[in-house]
Amino acid sequence: MTRAPLNRTMMLSQEERQLYRKELLTINRSVRVDEVMNRIINQDVFDLVELLPSKFVDLLFIDPPYNLTKTFNGRKFSQMSICCYEEWMNSWLEKMLRLLKNTASIYICGDWRSSSAIHVLCEKYFVVRNRITFEREKGRGAKRNWKNNSEDVWFCTMSDDFYFDAEPVKLKRKVLAPYKVNGTPKDWTEERAGNFRLTHPSNIWTDITIPFWSMPENTPHPTQKPEKLLAKIILASSKKGDTVFDPFAGVGTTPVVAKKLGRNFVMIEIDQEYCLYAVKRLHLADRDPNIQGYSDGVFWERNTLSDQKSKGETSMSLFSGEKE
Repeated sequence: MTRAPLNRTMMLSQEERQLYRKELLTINRSVRVDEVMNRIINQDVFDLVELLPSKFVDLLFIDPPYNLTKTFNGRKFSQMSICCYEEWMNSWLEKMLRLLKNTASIYICGDWRSSSAIHVLCEKYFVVRNRITFEREKGRGAKRNWKNNSEDVWFCTMSDDFYFDAEPVKLKRKVLAPYKVNGTPKDWTEERAGNFRLTHPSNIWTDITIPFWSMPENTPHPTQKPEKLLAKIILASSKKGDTVFDPFAGVGTTPVVAKKLGRNFVMIEIDQEYCLYAVKRLHLADRDPNIQGYSDGVFWERNTLSDQKSKGETSMSLFSGEKE
């Protein structure tokens, strides 16, 4: 089947599959940190978690199957009661506590069906700091309900001793009502493309673009998280050289962004096909460290970065077909 000219969804050839399989790791014994560092582990997290070393994780990012019926490359997850979903999550989350440093931060994704169960478990094991809600700017409409247009990310820490830096995750927004004091802009700058202000990050994120067919980071994974979302989390809650752990890593957005931002990673994913996409994306990251919507150390509001590009304000190339 011929693809549309602007369809840039990543695909794998048979040659790539054969080559990338050699880079996947499987574990059948207890391992040291150096044996799993910056590796893609192709296994079921339930079989693996007890074999991993203790206290090696600085940042834990979890994007588990949400509490709905969905098929992931032939593997089906069925919706269950809130109580059963909470029990299922607890069966593996409790075992991961041993892996976390006392200074670790934890981010757990969910939707409106699963967030209540996630909140209960977070209160049980962690210090709950916030609930981030990000807008999904695409999705199916509904005739007898409100369109599901958001997802949650629960932010927790192991203790009150944790790392958080708001500076690198400030959002660059257009100033609609520029205010001056004695003729000088107050907290904003005048640029050729318009007036802009750096704003402190809030727990409502409206600048996230979910990967779609014209974006080079897009893959066949049905619930792929965008690199920009992970970049915000990794920059705010880890330092260069820290270790980011993702036990439900899918096609590898977490390790790809960790690599681009100078962090270490450990990734687990049960589906081999998704692991192979992760390997390919990591190789591509060696040649192109760019993250859509993040340029010159600044996160841009959706649909503003492309305006800047057209007027030559920055030097980073914007992928064609993308809108931020």
